[in-house]
Amino acid sequence: MGAAIGEILGNAVGVAISPVPIIAVILMLFTARAASNSLAFLSGWLIGLSVAGLVVLAVGLESSQGEESTTSGWIKIVIGVLFLGLAVKQWSSRPTGDEEPTMPGWMASIDQFTAPKSFGSGFLLSAVNPKNLGLTIAAMAKVSTSGLSTAEEIGTLVVFVLIASLTVAAPVLLNLILGARAQPTLTTMKDWLAENNSTVMTVLFVVLGAKMLGDGIAVVA
Repeated sequence: MGAAIGEILGNAVGVAISPVPIIAVILMLFTARAASNSLAFLSGWLIGLSVAGLVVLAVGLESSQGEESTTSGWIKIVIGVLFLGLAVKQWSSRPTGDEEPTMPGWMASIDQFTAPKSFGSGFLLSAVNPKNLGLTIAAMAKVSTSGLSTAEEIGTLVVFVLIASLTVAAPVLLNLILGARAQPTLTTMKDWLAENNSTVMTVLFVVLGAKMLGDGIAVVA
């Protein structure tokens, strides 16, 4: 199980480095429903990753010899190409000069979110977002071919979800512990992430895309 966790650690960190959901949950912490909405968002995020991982483990992507199948290899190649394409898109759409960075339009109405809508947003950003879904599929495909028992596979998934959720959980926990004293720190985090979102995501997509492409080719070849 330890070896499997080591194999998927990079994927989990890749999911954790997601500026948009971190900005979203921080914005929720400045609204009238800060506690309920942020906890609902975090719950949606955790459940979304868990469901995506469980589906992959249930389907299984191993060959009859217990190794990753050719299908798994081609899926990784597709994910790698997708990530490289997203890197190009992120870089080409980055703000230049004095241009202000743009965030998704739905963030403008976060102060009107209810707990169910916050939960749904967290779920979608973790389970449906192309980057996070691709990394989760790749990670669980590796776990399914590691020769682990069902309990060990579930345990590895739990570790993956927890690591992948650290950056979303941190602002929520910080607010619960420090209350209003956390607001200056949260504001600084939000502003930095918004300003550097395109650069961070471009570098991340290039690194992850190259890794997924290489892993996929190794399986198919």
